[in-house]
Amino acid sequence: MDGNVSRTLRLRLEKTAENLRKNGFDVQIFDHASDVLPAVKQLIPAGAVVAHGGSMSLSECGVIELLRSGDYRYLDRDRPGITPEERVDCMRQALLADVYLASANALLESGMIYNVDGNGNRTAATLYGPKKVVYVVGVNKIVPDFDAAVTRVKKIACPANTMRLSCKTYCAEKGECVSCLNNGGIENGCGNTSICNDHVLIRRNNNPGRVTILLVGEPLGY
Repeated sequence: MDGNVSRTLRLRLEKTAENLRKNGFDVQIFDHASDVLPAVKQLIPAGAVVAHGGSMSLSECGVIELLRSGDYRYLDRDRPGITPEERVDCMRQALLADVYLASANALLESGMIYNVDGNGNRTAATLYGPKKVVYVVGVNKIVPDFDAAVTRVKKIACPANTMRLSCKTYCAEKGECVSCLNNGGIENGCGNTSICNDHVLIRRNNNPGRVTILLVGEPLGY
């Protein structure tokens, strides 16, 4: 990467991190995705009950492999042979995990976290329940404001995720939410196949030490 581009991205990371800290979040900044795993190991005690939401960012950093290492009591929602009923039960148990890991659909430069879910399990766990929440977020998720966060979900995150999950949605076929034909706001979308049902904007954290955000100076996930 060109040095000037790298410096520009770093300044954007630092600005966002500063505002996140002002809003009560713990933040660590890393230049590379390969730096994330040692930090995650430091944040999860051996034997802890751990769970996570659906996240390509966690997979790309090797976090899922770490959770399957045997050092933790891992609530594996994607283990081979799991039934739909067992998967739902696993996601319910995750609400009482010691550590819950996730990414964000967008981070606002003003220091807020924006996530959109289909079932609400990830947004629920990040809001309340698990003792500790760890976000792993690439620089590609940083946006200037709320409108940009909504647009990012509707034109990047949701289309890519519906393609990954083989969902029968407009965005999986067209590459953007059907609402982009209108005003693109959160109030419009597709029907009963939608994965963008629950929209959560976290403005600040009043529980010191509960939420840690690992900001990475490389693109991660969708």
